[in-house]
Amino acid sequence: MSAGLAALLDDVAVLAKMAAASVDDVAAATGRASMKAVGVVVDDTAVTPRYVHGVGPQRELPIIGKIAKGSLRNKLLIILPIAMILSQWLPWLLTPILMIGGTYLCYEGAEKIWEWISGHSTAEENADEVGPDQEKAVVSSAVRTDFILSAEIMVIALNEVADEAFLARAVILIVVGILITALVYGVVAAIVKMDDIGLALAKRETTAVAAIGRGLVRAMPVVLSTLSIVGVIAMCWVGGHIVLVGADELGLPYPYDVVHHIEEWFGGLIPAIGGVIGWIANTLASAVFGVIWGGLVLLIVHALPWPEKLPWAKEKHGADEPQHSADQQEPRHADSDGSPEGR
Repeated sequence: MSAGLAALLDDVAVLAKMAAASVDDVAAATGRASMKAVGVVVDDTAVTPRYVHGVGPQRELPIIGKIAKGSLRNKLLIILPIAMILSQWLPWLLTPILMIGGTYLCYEGAEKIWEWISGHSTAEENADEVGPDQEKAVVSSAVRTDFILSAEIMVIALNEVADEAFLARAVILIVVGILITALVYGVVAAIVKMDDIGLALAKRETTAVAAIGRGLVRAMPVVLSTLSIVGVIAMCWVGGHIVLVGADELGLPYPYDVVHHIEEWFGGLIPAIGGVIGWIANTLASAVFGVIWGGLVLLIVHALPWPEKLPWAKEKHGADEPQHSADQQEPRHADSDGSPEGR
């Protein structure tokens, strides 16, 4: 009896050790996958603040919260199941799907650049003036853009743990998705509320602290405007890089070879910091390619007679629709003396 019990306890101990080792392996793989995705996190963090640029302070955090929820839904309810199914049975489809997403990012970035050049403002940049309906459009646009960046994050993480078992891969991707979303939108929330923090510090009695607060208040409009620009450039950079790498993997190496040669040439100029210079050259070349590629897609989208029910067709026609002033909206009912009600 005691011998059987001892044997049972030994088996339990072995199973416990195996479970602990498995947890350690999953934790280590999660760490590797998260680190590989950090580069895309920078892009995601730079892209998101432009959606609340010009929005009233009381609406910044609610909008970011809605975008964060949409991002988490993207990762866990859409991207994760699709990525797991494709990686298990149709792994060759991941690259073309990512290239389509990269093309959409290039298109969005090129469209923003064209709006800057042409002087047409977007509804996103005027969300505070338009109201709740336009806020919904802002969130929807942000979640669509986030979908592409989230897909890249999840696929990068998936590639890093491709040798793990199916269940382990799923657990790792869930953890990565939650951690990355919390990191990105936590940083974004801190960035956009930094001016409020500055105002609070400026009211302190300590001279140095108050000076720091005033400096933050003065700096944040410039920081947010800069991030808005960086976000657009990041979309072109990430989208262009996805398309270049995807084309290379599908047997069309020429565009990516050109970028790679540019990276090597600049990297060789100053060997001591060649890696940094090469990375910057690769980034700029990918961004230029992204602008060109997105510009071609933009021409197609705006030139062809798309049905108006498509999202990009609505955006295209929406820019040409006249804005109704307050006087053109539904008139107020008048009292018997002809004056509007409520006066």
